[in-house]
Amino acid sequence: MQVKLLVFDWDGTLMDSEARIVSCVRCAAADLGLDRPADESIRNIIGLGLKEAVLTLFPGSDETLVGLVIDRYRHHFLHADQTPSELFCGAAEVLQGLADQGYLLAVATGKGRQGLDKVLLETGLAPLFHTTRCADETFSKPHPDMLLQILDELGVDAADTLMIGDTEYDLQMARSAGTHRLAVSYGVHSVERLMKHTPLGCLDAISELPEWLDRNN
Repeated sequence: MQVKLLVFDWDGTLMDSEARIVSCVRCAAADLGLDRPADESIRNIIGLGLKEAVLTLFPGSDETLVGLVIDRYRHHFLHADQTPSELFCGAAEVLQGLADQGYLLAVATGKGRQGLDKVLLETGLAPLFHTTRCADETFSKPHPDMLLQILDELGVDAADTLMIGDTEYDLQMARSAGTHRLAVSYGVHSVERLMKHTPLGCLDAISELPEWLDRNN
C-alpha cells in the first residue's frame, strides 16, 4: 500500500458531534409536532445526507415535510443549538502532522456545505484540506460518488487512497469506489458492524493514525 490521499469522514471521526446532532433532530421534530425518534435511531443516521436521514427517521414523509425538517434542523445546527461539538483529542495535531508529511487530505461527509464550512471555520482546519465534498453536493453515502469526485479532482487513483470513517456508510462507500478503508471504533457504529465491511484495521483513537500509517504504508 502506497497511500497518497487520506479522506476523512467528519462527524464521529474528526469531531465529537453526536450529542449536538441528536439535540438538533429532537428540536426539529418538536418544532413540527412530530414524534421524536429514539436517540439510538438518530445516532444510526449520522453520516447520511439530511434527506436520507429524514426519510429514515420519518418514513413516508413527502417532499414538503422533508424540506421542513431539514430547514428546522439547519436552523438549530447553524444558529440556535449550543450543544458543544469538539474535535476528538489529537485530531488537529494529527491532521497538521500528516499535511506536513506531504499527504493529500480531504473530507467526505454527510454534512451539508453550510454545516461543514461552519465547523471548518470554527476549528481553523480548512487550510489543511485539499478538497471537501458534502451530501448536498452529490449523492449521499454509501453511494461512492462523493469519493469518486474527490479522486477525480485531485487526480489520485483509488489504489492510492485511504478512507477513514466511523460508520458502515463510510466503509461501503470506500469499497464501492475501490479505495482502501480504515475504521475507527469511537464513533456511532459498533465495531461489529464496521468489521463486516473488511476494513484494513480499526483505530481506538484518531491519534493512532500516524503510527498506523507508518506501519502499513
